[in-house]
Amino acid sequence: MIHQYLPKMEYIYLAGRVTDLKNKTVDELRKLKELGMREISLGVESGDDWTLDRIHKGYHAEDILEQCHKLEEAGIDYWMTFLNGVAGRSHSREHAIHSAEIFSRCRPMLVGTGGLTLFPGTPLLEEAQRGEFDPLTEKEMLEELKLFVENLTCDCAFITHHTISGVNLSGPGFLARKDRILAALEHQISHGDLDRMAAFRRNKRTL
Repeated sequence: MIHQYLPKMEYIYLAGRVTDLKNKTVDELRKLKELGMREISLGVESGDDWTLDRIHKGYHAEDILEQCHKLEEAGIDYWMTFLNGVAGRSHSREHAIHSAEIFSRCRPMLVGTGGLTLFPGTPLLEEAQRGEFDPLTEKEMLEELKLFVENLTCDCAFITHHTISGVNLSGPGFLARKDRILAALEHQISHGDLDRMAAFRRNKRTL
């Protein structure tokens, strides 16, 4: 139908979930690629099972691997997103390390990171206000992101979006830039204006 109504369409970029791929065979994915579906952005968020259960994603780390490997076999490029801070303080280290391990076992064309922001009216903010969720400070967010980067080994493009202000970590060739990215994060941890960053996040009303 897209071809029917948009005959000049060259290819489709899709934002989707890991669960969207479960009912597709590799042959069906290949057919979709032939029809123009060449890139998928997956809001994976975490590769840590505890965190995935905590935020009700509906899948586990092994599901991520299985579905991403299907995309690779079908020849469809894909992005993976890590949600910095979503596990809270109590599970931050596991979230960062296990996510990096799972992402590194895949072959994404791009890894993106977004920083958790607790918007008014959301269940997670209400849980934080009741003391049921322990959100990270800006410094802890940076420390978690640095731990994720330290453990990430797949060569891909790497971007940060709505994560931190004051430093741009985005660009191609992650492995070639990894030391520079880590140095920039360490500088922000030690010398960044964390109060300004916290105010920036508090004032956000949309991604």
